[in-house]
Amino acid sequence: MKPYIYLDNNATTQVDDRVLKSMLPYFSQNYANANSPHQFGIMANKAVETARSQVSELIGASVKEVVFTSGATEAINTAIKGVAESYSSKGKHIITVSTEHSAVLDTCRYLETKGYEITYLPVKSDGLIDLRDLKSNLRNDTILVSVMYVNNETGVVQPIKEVADLSHEVNALFLSDCTQAVGKIPINVNLIGVDLMCFSGHKIYAPKGVGALYINRSRKHITLPALLHGGGHEGGLRSGTLNVPGIVAFGTACSLANDLMQYDSLRIKELRNTLEKGILKLPKTFVIGSTQQRIFNVTNICFSGREANIMIGIMKKVAVSNGAACSSATIEPSHVLKAMGLSDDEAYAAIRFSLGRFNNENEIETVLKIFKDFYGQLPLDYA
Repeated sequence: MKPYIYLDNNATTQVDDRVLKSMLPYFSQNYANANSPHQFGIMANKAVETARSQVSELIGASVKEVVFTSGATEAINTAIKGVAESYSSKGKHIITVSTEHSAVLDTCRYLETKGYEITYLPVKSDGLIDLRDLKSNLRNDTILVSVMYVNNETGVVQPIKEVADLSHEVNALFLSDCTQAVGKIPINVNLIGVDLMCFSGHKIYAPKGVGALYINRSRKHITLPALLHGGGHEGGLRSGTLNVPGIVAFGTACSLANDLMQYDSLRIKELRNTLEKGILKLPKTFVIGSTQQRIFNVTNICFSGREANIMIGIMKKVAVSNGAACSSATIEPSHVLKAMGLSDDEAYAAIRFSLGRFNNENEIETVLKIFKDFYGQLPLDYA
């Protein structure tokens, strides 16, 4: 029996035992530096390239288009700062969305201090952008459009193929943070039209500390400067000794995702729907964001008049997220939920449930029982 029920899989996932098994030899047996010229190093390098092939196969890319990073945040920084530096002769205008992950928003705010103009598109109450807003804000000096595929807090799925097409009309590059999409839904980079794409291993049952940046090299000659210098690794874009165990694990996780995606999505969606249906029987609850255009494993529910932090504290054996961004001393309401038009009180009353491969029916039944037992006893309006 697990000591807790883990429903926070959008934050990170349990490492799959098959993934763990694949990476362990590269700690103690095949531990060579993948860039060493001896046979031992060549063996490690072959393992890296096998993993690169597994990652590229999952997203429909060429192996030459996949650059390994420490995670999606590094990939996002490399992409956005790189485009800003390399394409400033075309312009200094970048478009993104108010509900993007902080890795995108903070990088854009940094570029504003360097003289770049950033347009932050609003979203509708369902969390989706209005393509007409995007079109009206695109300009000849727009160099980059950055729109995430699946929102990490609500699971809302944006129409990124249409976004890509509109971006390309003004010869802007299109970047998508696909951290919550890769490995969960089918992605072919050529079909959806992304020029740059970022994702991370620990969202798909690989360990933390490894991710990837896809750079379109088949249809466009995209050039980015290195974010890290010191050896010319990863095609000169990302210097540093490669994390061979993590990369091997990432490759295995991508291979498993390829095999299990359909099965996982159907099973997890059924669990999510059971959980959501049961919780919505409680008074003054509603789902935040589109229920038509969202990924299968997420539901973000507002418990009007309650306070999410107190509820999470009561559910000591259930791991969920309140969707708030925590800083050193203060807790602010989620910028995603605020951008969707929720009040501060509603944002503070929201709980995100994100399910994964290792959840089961008994856990969902237990969570629903826990809610039923304590929810009616909670007073309204804690403040």
